Amino acid sequence: MQLAKPARRSAQRSTINTSDENAASTIALNITALTRLTRAALPAFLSRNAGAIINIASVMALHSLPITSLYSGTKGYVVNFSRGLQEELAGTGVRLQLVLPAATATEFYEFAGMPLSAFDPAVVMTAEDMVDAALAGFDQGEAITLPSVHDRGLWET
Repeated sequence: MQLAKPARRSAQRSTINTSDENAASTIALNITALTRLTRAALPAFLSRNAGAIINIASVMALHSLPITSLYSGTKGYVVNFSRGLQEELAGTGVRLQLVLPAATATEFYEFAGMPLSAFDPAVVMTAEDMVDAALAGFDQGEAITLPSVHDRGLWET
């Protein structure tokens, strides 16, 4: 619950117009907290040669929009940090899954000034569907999971 509170303060604004406080909050949540939590779990997992970490990035890590450059940049860090760590963990018995969801129906969008009603409903998934898709990918051994919408053609344009 504590980790969700900083996310609510991360209103989406252009990087040029965002406050230093908003930028620091976004970086603290998406980079610093994720890195610290991942590193805190690793010693115990490595000592028993077993464990799993699931890091959540975003498809926005792969394609930034004008008002999402800061957010997308931090999610790009999650992608590169996770991919590199997957290489480091090879052969250790510790798995790291990277999840890149698309638009997920949470209060984040309303707070960020981007109401979900502005999105095509075909590209928005519920948080429950995102988690189910991520866990299904994990169970199938996927290193990277892109929980997706039902219409594959939406991603091929």
